Amino acid sequence: MPARVHALLVVRPDGRPSAAFHLRRTLAALNEQRRPVDALTIVICGEDAAVRELAASSGAESVITASAGTSFAAATALGTHRLDGDAVWLLAQDTAPEPDALPRLAGALELAPSVAFVAPKLVRWEDRSEIVSLGVSMTATGRSVGLADDELDQGQHDVTHDVLGSDVRGVLVRSDAWRALEGVDPALGGADEGLDLAVRARLAGSRISLVPTALVAVAGDGVAGLPAPRNGRARRRGARAVRTAQLHRRLAYAPAPAVFLHWLSLLPLALWLSAVFLVRKQPGLVWPQWAAAVVVALRVPAIARSRGRIRRSRRASWAQIAPLRFTGHQLRQRLDEDRGVVDSAPVRGELGFFTKGGAWLVLAALVVSVASFASLLAWPVLGGGALQPLRATVAQLWADAAFGLRPLGWETIGAADPFSAVIAVIGSLSPFEPSHAIVVLWILALPLAALGGWFAAVRVTDRGSLRVMVGALWTLAPMFLVALVDGRPTAVLVHLLLPWLFYAGSIAHRTWVASGVASLLLAAVVACAPSLAPAFAVVWTGAIILSVVMRGGNGVARLIWLVIPTVVLFAPLIIDQVRTGDVFGLFADPGVPWAGPQVAADPTGRGLLAAGIPTPDMAGWQEFLPGVATWWVPLLSAPVAVLALFAPLTQRWAAGVTLLVISALGFGTAFVAVGIVVVFDQALTIAVWPGSGLSLAWIGAVGAAAVALDAGLAPRLSSARGSIAIAAALAIVVLAVPSLTALAREASLLTNGPESTLPAYVAAEGRDDPDVGTILLTPQSDGGLSAEVVWGGSETLGGQTTLLSTRAVPTAADRELADIAVDLVTSTADDAVDRLAAHGVGFVLLAPPADPDASGARELQLSATTALDQRNGLDPVGDTSKGVLWRVSDEVAPRAAAPAWVAQIAVVVGAAQLLVVVIALLLALPTAASRRGARRTSRIVGPYWQEGT
Repeated sequence: MPARVHALLVVRPDGRPSAAFHLRRTLAALNEQRRPVDALTIVICGEDAAVRELAASSGAESVITASAGTSFAAATALGTHRLDGDAVWLLAQDTAPEPDALPRLAGALELAPSVAFVAPKLVRWEDRSEIVSLGVSMTATGRSVGLADDELDQGQHDVTHDVLGSDVRGVLVRSDAWRALEGVDPALGGADEGLDLAVRARLAGSRISLVPTALVAVAGDGVAGLPAPRNGRARRRGARAVRTAQLHRRLAYAPAPAVFLHWLSLLPLALWLSAVFLVRKQPGLVWPQWAAAVVVALRVPAIARSRGRIRRSRRASWAQIAPLRFTGHQLRQRLDEDRGVVDSAPVRGELGFFTKGGAWLVLAALVVSVASFASLLAWPVLGGGALQPLRATVAQLWADAAFGLRPLGWETIGAADPFSAVIAVIGSLSPFEPSHAIVVLWILALPLAALGGWFAAVRVTDRGSLRVMVGALWTLAPMFLVALVDGRPTAVLVHLLLPWLFYAGSIAHRTWVASGVASLLLAAVVACAPSLAPAFAVVWTGAIILSVVMRGGNGVARLIWLVIPTVVLFAPLIIDQVRTGDVFGLFADPGVPWAGPQVAADPTGRGLLAAGIPTPDMAGWQEFLPGVATWWVPLLSAPVAVLALFAPLTQRWAAGVTLLVISALGFGTAFVAVGIVVVFDQALTIAVWPGSGLSLAWIGAVGAAAVALDAGLAPRLSSARGSIAIAAALAIVVLAVPSLTALAREASLLTNGPESTLPAYVAAEGRDDPDVGTILLTPQSDGGLSAEVVWGGSETLGGQTTLLSTRAVPTAADRELADIAVDLVTSTADDAVDRLAAHGVGFVLLAPPADPDASGARELQLSATTALDQRNGLDPVGDTSKGVLWRVSDEVAPRAAAPAWVAQIAVVVGAAQLLVVVIALLLALPTAASRRGARRTSRIVGPYWQEGT
């Protein structure tokens, strides 16, 4: 047994009242040792009156004070010059040894002269039956692995003695070894200090040994070791410290020729591990990876000092350490053992897509879709309403989704509507004929809606009949069928995406997978219908408040992430609209500005909105039954409304109230939207389409109706559940008849094509050259003239921009275009054609007037045709189905490139948006662990209020 043992006790209060309490217990434990320490030195890092008083009365041979930021390694170095003994015992304020700990440690050190230090078994401060640490190893890449961390102490490891390393707390080190090894390496930052000390001891020709019978209780809030992972901040701090220590040791242990290569790999490894942690659904560990990589990369002198410390004490080769490393097989085996624990948890039942009617519902919807839209099967391009062709190539689709020059306008520069990215994704599914993707979407719209509706019902009920009812009601929703018949792509996409957003968003607080999926879906839905953003903001805020109040903040980070992709995708457009003063333009419907049929902002119109009908023709019934009273049509939505209102009266009242709030937000959005005019199409003003708000209202109402039928019927009436569900669905089927037969009756606005909105001559030149310019002149009914410039072979659905369609105040470019347009149709100016050619515009198209019967439009059409025919520099191409076309015969300059700052902003914006989307996709990827966790939770959200789900 060592003749003299000198204890070094380091205390860092950090302003915590527990420091004095822990120190009091540690000093008491030292006084109770059966073999007392021969000398005690206390190092206090920081100011604390209670700690100072305890230290002064402890009988320590000296008390050293240091600043609050002093690390454990630096504090022990301060006390090293006071050492007076054969061994030094490293302690902190929260390390309370059992009475026989020191005798057992000292005895083990005395019996093995080749051992540099011995380590105790660290146990939990509150429960000494749980092991905190007993031996540490590391992998070939330097990752530290605890050999018995967080296990119950049943004596299973008491025979283990020879290990690679240990925790630094409570170790008893020979004084000569302590001085030869130069103490604890301060560059490790509190992590793996004992492991590094053991590695250096073995390289010096010594061993370390465990003494499992020597127990030391630790609380995990002292200056030594890692902080206990009691909260997210402590976990992130610990992860950063561990990664910093691992990277530092990797550079300190590497052979000299490999040090520079390891240093170069620091940041690429951080990038790779960021992706890995996102896939593993551990985004909180991403920042510690980068912080550690940057710190180690900049700390070259510390690496040099650590390598020097190893070099001065080294007497043995690294080959002696290799047998004690943790192998990859051992690491996988440990993970497999953890998986077995998880798999023992309760497993939920099967989804039942085939056994509970989901497959039959989708098949039936496909049959109805083929019967209703049979002629679309032969159409290459879908037109009519707010539909237009897509770009000819995928590269052009994504170019329209980027910041920069817009494909419409004389000189429109700015952010793309996020809807352009949605169109780019859809068009990319058909890379050789992007426009055909919209045709396929229209044909599959009904079965896709049925599929989404059925899966949305999974979050509400486990009954197959109710899931089929919800799917049918969602598929035949009047606002959805009206959007299909009238050709409103944004409304169709919103209706198809909303059930999946509900499916994933309702459990976003549970898992990062659902949060990642829901964040992308939310961005897509808001991109298609920005008017829904305020409603979603209310739902998101309420979810965060409930998470804080009901769940203690658990899951708040996942909920916060939900809006990040939406904010990043919309940020450039928000900046542009705010800069120009068109803030309300942010709520404009993207895509083609089209003043199609929709209800007015009057009591009658809002009454139809309350029934889920966004058009004044009673969802097509007035034309379906001409001359017949149709006042009864809105009543067909009444069964769903009545059932929904009963939901708060059921045992699942919380889910019912939540769904009714969502429905109310949707109706509120529709009522407000129909009265907001922010879009202009030539001389027409266009209100925001209320159908998107109705889709949100419909999902809340249908979900609440399912809740009422699922939990609101008395046992004796449960047999009537199916009959009530069928009756509600049949009422909506009747409401859907005109829309489903509209194409066959030639009452739909859908058309076959066109493949281009410009004449074929222009389309041919502009197919592969997006910089071909055409000025489009349209006579107005009041004798005015509308002018716009189209770049490329056609106006396209993804090339539209709300920066242009919502502009209420003309810019300098708008005034220049207006001046040129006026000069073209008059004979007073001679340089109009030259200015067109200089700007890159090679064609002039005089389109037919919107109202051919208006005298002002006819007169302007004739005079403009005469003026253009007489102009030098214009060669007539002829009459086309799109209007009268002229070609600029003079040399046409290339379209002016955007300023350099535009390209720079485009790179920054594109990189930021791509980064966020990639992060969301990585979070959305399911893993084996996420699937195991999902099986332990109910698919239904909010079965009862008491469950807190």
